[in-house]
Formats: sequence, structure tokens, C-alpha cells
Amino acid sequence: MLERVRPDVVHFHNIAHQLSPSIIHAARAAGMPTVMTLHDYKLVCASYAMLADGRPCERCRGGRYYQCVLTGCTKGSRVKSLLSTMEMYLHHRLLGVYRLVDRFISPSRFLIEKLREMGFDRPIEYLPNFTDAGEFEPSAGEPGRVVYFGRLSPEKGVGALIEAVREMPVELDLVGDGPGRAELEARVRRYSLGHIRFWGHMNGVGLRERVARAQFTVLPSEWYENNPLAVVESFAMGKPVVAAAIGGIPELVRDGETGLTFAPGDVAELQARMRFMLDHPGACARMGKTARRLVEVDLSPDRHYHRLIEIYERTGKGR
Repeated sequence: MLERVRPDVVHFHNIAHQLSPSIIHAARAAGMPTVMTLHDYKLVCASYAMLADGRPCERCRGGRYYQCVLTGCTKGSRVKSLLSTMEMYLHHRLLGVYRLVDRFISPSRFLIEKLREMGFDRPIEYLPNFTDAGEFEPSAGEPGRVVYFGRLSPEKGVGALIEAVREMPVELDLVGDGPGRAELEARVRRYSLGHIRFWGHMNGVGLRERVARAQFTVLPSEWYENNPLAVVESFAMGKPVVAAAIGGIPELVRDGETGLTFAPGDVAELQARMRFMLDHPGACARMGKTARRLVEVDLSPDRHYHRLIEIYERTGKGR
């Protein structure tokens, strides 16, 4: 394909397993400039997510990938963790494959800083995710209705969200699926929380219609989020976000401007932030409008495109 198309630049996304980093060697052998967008922490963490026992983990700092085996942090399996660890030493120490990439792109500044702290020293450009605001219709939503949409897994903090709203006068819609769903549903049944509903996986028009009904959305993550599209899409619909101040989230959810932040896992503070939104609908609406403008101006397809082309051109000239 490289010989037939002769591209000006090769841009990699999520290649680690399905395609494997071998395609980096192919592009290099063909003399092509290369760029890779970072969607997770694969370059410094054997399990991708910098998570162990449900909490942020930095034990692999400085290339100590064997820590993955000691903690069994790849899907809770020592065998899978061993394979992940061997892969890291092969790609980083023996083959040096990622050093063949000319330039990396990160959707968040947090990810850049964290990779630097962990010992990764390759050139990285900041380019946040984008969305086309014109495809989303802003709406005021229903007072007292709150939506979470995303993966239902422990690191997403949905358990803390359920605890926060147990006795709050809200209607909470949980949209998504994942390994934590059964336990969360059991908890809701155990406490007879009829104001909390699970909607399963949704996308497209169905998801937008559900989010449109919200007064605001919530992202209670307890791991190092990168540049979550759930926040960007909420903003595009004119919804402020109550979110945990962790990872790249605060770069989007600017406290008091486009939403409110709280310490991850702090149920009392999450509850207080949600109550503020409920008790101050005018402030909530104002933050929603500011959030929408952020998407229109800073996170637009046009802006993203021109910045990406600049990165491509600079990469080509630097070779």
C-alpha cells in the first residue's frame, strides 16, 4: 500500500495489537514521515491504563515494566500481565520501535506531562479532540435530570455517583455498558433507587436524545482520563459537566466556567457540586453556553484540521 499510494505522511492510531508496531518498521523502510496519536498510556504502561487495583498506578515509571507482573494489573491475570510485560521490553528495549516514530500527538496536556514523568522523551504535540458543533442541537434539558454516559467499569467512578444521588431529588440516567454493570444494577435494586435508570449502550440519535434531556452531565472518573469525548459532546449540546478533577478532565471542565469539578472518589464533594447545579439553574445554563462556545471556537473540525496539517508539514520538513 505504501508503494502504491506514496503518502506524504503515515498517521498511526491504536496499532499496538490489531496491526502491531511492525507497520512502523514498514513505513520507516519506505522512507515515510510518521505521526502517532496517543489514545492511552501504552507507551509507558504495560496495561495501557496506568491502573492497578482500581486506582491510578505509576509503578512502571522509568521502564520498570516488570511491576505489571508483580501487581497482575493486566485484567487481573499474572499470565496476561507477563505477556504484556514481555511485549513492553521487546518493543521498547530490544526493538526500540517507538523511537522510529517522528512525532507523537496527544489530545491532552496531562498525557504529555505524565509520559514525560514516566520517562518517555520523544517529541509530542498537543492537539485536543474535536467535534462538529453543528451536528448537535443545544437544549436546556429537564430540571433535575442528570446523565452519565460512558463505560460502566470501576475506574469510571459510577459507584460513587450512585452513592451521591441516593437521597438526592434527581433523575439519574446511566447510559452505557461494561463489566461493572451487573454490580451497579444490583446495588440500585438493593437500595430500591427508582430514580436511577440503566439504558444500556446507546449511540447516534438515541444517545443525543437522552443527553438532550439532561440539565447537566456527570463524569466521576477515578483514573487518568485523557481527553474524554463524553465531555466534548456534552459541551456541544450546551450541557455543563460535573466532573472529577483528574487526568485531562480539568483542561475541558474549567471549574465555574464550563462545569464544576470535585476530588475523584469524594462522594460528599460530588454531591455538593451537583446540588449547586440543581439549586442554581441560571448558573448551570450559563456554564452550558460557555461550554458550547468552547467547542465552537477551540474544538472545531476546522481548527483541528489546520493544526493537524501544520504538524504533518513540520514532520515532513524535519526529516
